[in-house]
Amino acid sequence: MACSISKSYVFRSLHTTSKINYNQEKMELSTTENQRMIADMIRDFGTKHIRPFMREWDESQEFPVEVFKKLGELGLMGVLVPTAYGGSGFGYLEYVTAIAELSKIDGSIGLSMAAHNSLCTGHILQFANEAQKQKYLPKLATAEWIGAWGLTEPNTGSDAGNMRTVAVKNGDYWVINGAKNFITHGKSGQVAVVIVRTGETGDSRGMTAFIIEKGTPGFSAGRKEDKMGMRASETTELVFQDCRVHHDQVLGQVGEGFIQAMKVLDGGRISIAALSLGIAQGAFEAALAYSQERQQFNKPISSFQGISFKLADMATEIEAASLLTYQAADMKNRGLDVNKQSAMAKYYASEVAVRAANEALQIFGGYGFTKDYPAEKFYRDAKLCTIGEGTSEIQKLVIARAILK
Repeated sequence: MACSISKSYVFRSLHTTSKINYNQEKMELSTTENQRMIADMIRDFGTKHIRPFMREWDESQEFPVEVFKKLGELGLMGVLVPTAYGGSGFGYLEYVTAIAELSKIDGSIGLSMAAHNSLCTGHILQFANEAQKQKYLPKLATAEWIGAWGLTEPNTGSDAGNMRTVAVKNGDYWVINGAKNFITHGKSGQVAVVIVRTGETGDSRGMTAFIIEKGTPGFSAGRKEDKMGMRASETTELVFQDCRVHHDQVLGQVGEGFIQAMKVLDGGRISIAALSLGIAQGAFEAALAYSQERQQFNKPISSFQGISFKLADMATEIEAASLLTYQAADMKNRGLDVNKQSAMAKYYASEVAVRAANEALQIFGGYGFTKDYPAEKFYRDAKLCTIGEGTSEIQKLVIARAILK
């Protein structure tokens, strides 16, 4: 399949039903035609538009906006958005496939695609009124606009209830002061969904979500983070200095921001599980190919038990991570509560990504420590997966609460 295949052909003409079939004794998984087409399309796209430039982006920490515009043309920046709003109208199985395939090539691109889809766009899709959806979703789904999402603050990561960014009502407007950090697309995004405090500190119903457009007076991007990995995915601060936002920009009801954010993150964890799965698969495939080409003692190193057992462990763990991730995606498609399953998928897949990247680098040996081979980038990129959108420790807390409920 050529990369030039049209969005309408991929995402509308062959809009077949995708599902995972269950019975009481076993789970049957089958890849749909849509998923196969998306995977083929992304592999072709990556060969032309990502692989030749990814080292340059990584070293310069450049956010390649034009790549995401092209992904928008292919329908990959609005995978979950209904066609009525200019999106692809697909579900989480196709979405997971798209993220994983991008992340096998470059985790930075997979991360930014996932953040745009699941956080900013996903929040508006789930909680906006019709006028807000009509205004923002068509621009986001096509990547005419890139979206950002802000919850984390310098002093409140997992402890979001104690955020210090505050909005005070002033007539028909809210005046916002404070800062958010670790915001994907904080500089390049044309619109951001931000959750700020409108009530008492620590009150789960004391926070509200706002849609804020770039260029709004008092709203600006702060410093850009210089990161170990995921360097082509832009991460900055968002700064609010007497930023006046009209009440029409409130998402849902006043006081529901934190509750909305937790629901958005349930889906976001599936995104990070898919990101992790792609990085793990990419690292494994690179290590597998290298182990079959690299000769020592007149035979490929894959023939040695020390290497073959590493590959066996990697393959098994990746398979298990894949099952957890696609199970969570299917449950999300069916409208089921995915709080526990998404946390399990995110926790396990992210830890697998780190282990797979570590083992891949070990298999590459000294060459794995150089930038001439892919192992070191997978190694640097993988670690974010255990931190972003809830650390592994927070995922275990979520899982424990669910099973002890």
